Amino acid sequence: MLNDLKVKVGPQFYRYHIDALDFVPDVLEEYAAKNILIVHGTVSWEKAKPKLAFLNDDRYQFTFHPYTGECSYYGADLIVELVKKNKIDFIIGVGGGKLTDLVGYAAHVSNTNFGVIPTLASNCAPWTPLSVMYKESGESEGKTEHFLRQASFLITDPELVLDSPVDYFIAGLADTLAKWYESDAILQQEHLKEEPFLRMAGFTSELCKEAITKDSAKAIQDMKNGKLSEEFVRLSEIVFAVAGLVGGLGDKYARNAAAHAMHDALSKYIPACHEYLHGEKVAYGIFYQLAIEKKWTMIDQLLPFYQELGLPMSLQQMNCFPTDQSVIDHIVAFIDSKEKVHLIPLPITKELLKDSIFELENYINGKR
Repeated sequence: MLNDLKVKVGPQFYRYHIDALDFVPDVLEEYAAKNILIVHGTVSWEKAKPKLAFLNDDRYQFTFHPYTGECSYYGADLIVELVKKNKIDFIIGVGGGKLTDLVGYAAHVSNTNFGVIPTLASNCAPWTPLSVMYKESGESEGKTEHFLRQASFLITDPELVLDSPVDYFIAGLADTLAKWYESDAILQQEHLKEEPFLRMAGFTSELCKEAITKDSAKAIQDMKNGKLSEEFVRLSEIVFAVAGLVGGLGDKYARNAAAHAMHDALSKYIPACHEYLHGEKVAYGIFYQLAIEKKWTMIDQLLPFYQELGLPMSLQQMNCFPTDQSVIDHIVAFIDSKEKVHLIPLPITKELLKDSIFELENYINGKR
């Protein structure tokens, strides 16, 4: 029996198909929503508006708020103030991962129901009741806000997601691939193997891994060609929805481990890494975790996939290897401070975490 498992499965209502956005008013009616705040981005908002017929529905009063581009405490405060000022009873977020994270956290703080309309498939942020926090500068706060409020709906249209940057989709595939590599060793421990929700989390992470390694190349090419293929629809759905089920079912035992801890450390301590997307940094983090576990054969198995998708494999390849030794020490101390890293069934020490950074660089240099 696990006394610390918190199952937060995901949004209360979900649809992903052509014209799915026509069903948003059904959910708004369920919540008796009248005064609605729309939080949106820029380019994605212009692309989404033609599909949002409910914006012309005179049953609702809308307030529109372009967010700052970061999921920050400052950005959340702006939304909370708008909720109070305009007596908002429902928030809708239209945009990418940082925006949906921001809306979820602001809804939690303001005690307001919310729904999300993701416009790209770059991570599972639209699904999960947690928010990765950044400063307005783009630097990571080094912390994640967890809350119990879940989205009232996640509804979007694959035609909208198809018309988004391919790089974000590739990063989303890498971020989702990490679900299995971060959780498998943890879930295979004897005292966890028979826990029903953890088993479901494990099955879901394996589904993600198998689909991504099998169909990514075709889905990416179809996206480049503007073709709404079964492979693209299936993998984009896995990225922003199914992947969120892994952590939703498995909580801390299946959410993330060293790969995401390394992502957070890079975002906090190496400004040069800010040019890389979340999933790209997590892709490097997968190799880092495998180096910690000394699973070099798994790295070899992934190398062709990484090369095909153009994913980063080392800090030197990313031009992010710090010349200042103290930066490495800060990164190691930060990773060591995360409970999720110590769930890996190994004696995790700062020496191991530090040595693995250099071992991975040397190993990848030998493969290039």
